[in-house]
Amino acid sequence: MRFSRNHPVPEPGDGEALVKVCLAGICNTDLEIIKGYMRFQGVIGHEFVGVVEKTWENQRLFIGKRVVGDINCGCGACLYCKAGLQRHCPSRTTLGIAGKNGAMAEYITLPVHNLFLVPENVKNEEAVFVEPLAAAYEILEQIHLRPTDRVLVLGDGKLGLLVALVLDLCGPEVALAGKHEDKLAIARGQGVCTVALESLTGDKAFDIVVDATGSPKGLEAALRFVKPRGTIVLKTTAAEGITMNLAPVVVNEVKIIGSRCGPFGPALMCLAQKRIKVGPLISGVYGFSHAGEAFTKAQDKRSLKVLIDFSK
Repeated sequence: MRFSRNHPVPEPGDGEALVKVCLAGICNTDLEIIKGYMRFQGVIGHEFVGVVEKTWENQRLFIGKRVVGDINCGCGACLYCKAGLQRHCPSRTTLGIAGKNGAMAEYITLPVHNLFLVPENVKNEEAVFVEPLAAAYEILEQIHLRPTDRVLVLGDGKLGLLVALVLDLCGPEVALAGKHEDKLAIARGQGVCTVALESLTGDKAFDIVVDATGSPKGLEAALRFVKPRGTIVLKTTAAEGITMNLAPVVVNEVKIIGSRCGPFGPALMCLAQKRIKVGPLISGVYGFSHAGEAFTKAQDKRSLKVLIDFSK
């Protein structure tokens, strides 16, 4: 990983906007990319809030407005794109992850139709959480939660906290398990039941288990706690692989769902309505001149969300 002050300002192509980045968040995926995940070479970063400076054919709706953006750029013509699932387009690029320079830069380009206006009452420090918050909301698009369900979220990192907070809004019994008491306290302060991972009991006790550990071994833990015929939702991406026995998946008829990006609309509405407080998840804000320190801070297991402020 290296830092440069001479990165050229990109020119927006057909249908694109030029966005001046205000804040960018460091995600666990960024840290995994540095280790070799996706074999991406380019500017990393996909969590951002910025201001539109230029658009294709000068579309006035977005000029000068604060925006966040869907990170997946599809071809627009395939069956997935036509169904609104450009994140599965065979020829897609993904901001800061695959084929497209990302948000750890002063300027980025994205298709105009990927952009979402940020409500006036949502601060930049909140808006930068929209992408991971949307990933948490994606779970609600994939499974039907019942009030009687017992849900376990494994992992008290940034995404695990957001997943637990979102699912807790929906009514089922939710528990967040992790290794860091200070992080668990953030969720507990917003009404989520928490438990230290090492003291977690109740094998095969949960209808739904969400793996947000960030560890390739998270699936093994999830299999320990999910009921027969229960559901495991995988949120972990890691550069490291794992070998494991999948017989329990078959014997216990466990459903495993991969879960990635999600809907920005509900995430923005959640922040605008102040249903979730994301401020306590911020572990530090650094100017770009201190980006190296920011990444060192983000790699500390005690840290949550670390932001880079491009106005500094």
